[in-house]
Amino acid sequence: MPTIDRVTLIASICPPLDKQLTEQLLDDFVSLERRYVLRDWEPATLDGGQFTEAASRILYHQDSGNLDRRRQVDKCLTYVEDPTNNNQHNYPERKSALHTAKVLRTIYKFRSDRGAVHIDPQYSANHLDSKFVVDCVRWVLSEILRVFWTGNRADVAVAIRAIVEYDVPVIGNYEGQLIVQRVDCTAEEEILILLYHAGEKGLSRSELGKYVPKAPARVTENLSRLSSNRMRQVIKLGNGNYRLTDLGIQRVLRELGAKLVI
Repeated sequence: MPTIDRVTLIASICPPLDKQLTEQLLDDFVSLERRYVLRDWEPATLDGGQFTEAASRILYHQDSGNLDRRRQVDKCLTYVEDPTNNNQHNYPERKSALHTAKVLRTIYKFRSDRGAVHIDPQYSANHLDSKFVVDCVRWVLSEILRVFWTGNRADVAVAIRAIVEYDVPVIGNYEGQLIVQRVDCTAEEEILILLYHAGEKGLSRSELGKYVPKAPARVTENLSRLSSNRMRQVIKLGNGNYRLTDLGIQRVLRELGAKLVI
């Protein structure tokens, strides 16, 4: 399945979604995802509110028919929830709108309670808090795409990860030549980081040979070990490219987080 770039994704949901709000939504999502990958827990916990603001305004726009890029989160969600049953609702799926409103309130309330508005000197952002917020944000974006996607619906499953493009600061791209911009990585670690960056399409053996400045025999040896039944962190695709399995992705995130930055 081909990678979906940001422009294609936006074109698949705008219209009916407002392009400016959608761009803000995706920018906030990508920022949260990248910081989460880099194990920078606090922004995901404290700054999920920016994503919530954009998502709430999109929800309100689609439900009410009124575009207001500055409307407050509570006013947007209260219209959708409609506790007095006085509003006209245009959202394609009423239950989806209500579920999305609940999750957005959870993100916003959690952010506030954790100190984003009034910082608690005793509070220290942690992995579990960050994971909770990021997972909620992922669900909201996935649900919006599910409801409003106008392209091939089979592509929705890969659209979320595609817009992040597995971007990591340690990878440099110089006229198409990729390089891991650290000198303290083993050949195995460089292979894992490069394949993480490559995402679902992976890299060929010749590309890995160009991008990993190690002896060819070491690259081959490490690829074989990572692909072995004992490790199963890399898999060879039908087109000959290598990509990370879920086990490989987990290893990168758990063990190599510190090496994803320069």
